Amino acid sequence: MPSRSFSSEDIAKLKKLFTEGSRVLREMEDLKEGLKETVKAIAEEMDMKPATLNKALKIAHKNALQQEQSAFAELEEVLEAAGHTL
Repeated sequence: MPSRSFSSEDIAKLKKLFTEGSRVLREMEDLKEGLKETVKAIAEEMDMKPATLNKALKIAHKNALQQEQSAFAELEEVLEAAGHTL
């Protein structure tokens, strides 16, 4: 494996990247944990499963309701064909 030498400018850039990157990753973890707690609290208040709210959030975020409905329609067709519907 070839040895690479970094200039002092490269080292400074790397140190800055790691400092800022670590801070951003920590903030992301904190935000995710906060959202998880909020979803859990609201789900309990509304007598729902947190997974339902999380799925709805993801669909809304991606603006993908039409995609989800199409995928469910296809799934429903398969289940009907297999005789596994109510």
